[in-house]
Amino acid sequence: MPDHETDPEETGTRRGYHHGNLRQGLIDAALPLIEAKGPLGFTLSEAARGAGVSTAAPYRHFRGRDELIEAVAEQGFKLFADWLERAWNDGRPSPLSAFMAVGRAYLAFARSHPAHYMAMFEGGVSVAANPDLARAADRAMAILIRAAERLAERLPADRRPPATMVANHIWAFSHGVVELFGRGKPGSRAPYSADEMLESGVVVYLQGLGLIPT
Repeated sequence: MPDHETDPEETGTRRGYHHGNLRQGLIDAALPLIEAKGPLGFTLSEAARGAGVSTAAPYRHFRGRDELIEAVAEQGFKLFADWLERAWNDGRPSPLSAFMAVGRAYLAFARSHPAHYMAMFEGGVSVAANPDLARAADRAMAILIRAAERLAERLPADRRPPATMVANHIWAFSHGVVELFGRGKPGSRAPYSADEMLESGVVVYLQGLGLIPT
């Protein structure tokens, strides 16, 4: 006979979760709910049912739905940074082509991970208030900053635009293209794809800054 009683709700045995991964099971259960209802359209109890545990079990890991959304957003930013890092490929074969690949990766991530993307940007989470979330988001931004610095190397130091400004502009531009052209919004009826909209806009922007030839 074991010397302590195992709690079936913590182990999540109804769905095969064993001790230690119920937290991830709840994150996995939240993803289809977020995609179907939005990050603010479901309850923690619904996530518990999706994970196959009692409605009380999630409170061992999350104080409420908002903390679960933060966990989904943190996982999303980590995946997002991985996608951008692979696309940047240390600036190969050229900083410009790698920079454009990063833009395409941004759009591809939003298409491939819609629930993560919604949790990251539409879940009302405070990145600044969550150190783990902030570190994950900062890693993604650091890739864009590094890419902007590489593009600016060809200019004299006194003519280089701030890399952080360029990175934030590109992030904002990419996010706008996702929202207007990449997610079934009115702009998706435009005769241009989201990728074409992003690439043409980024080229005009970089040319205006003198970072690439006209």
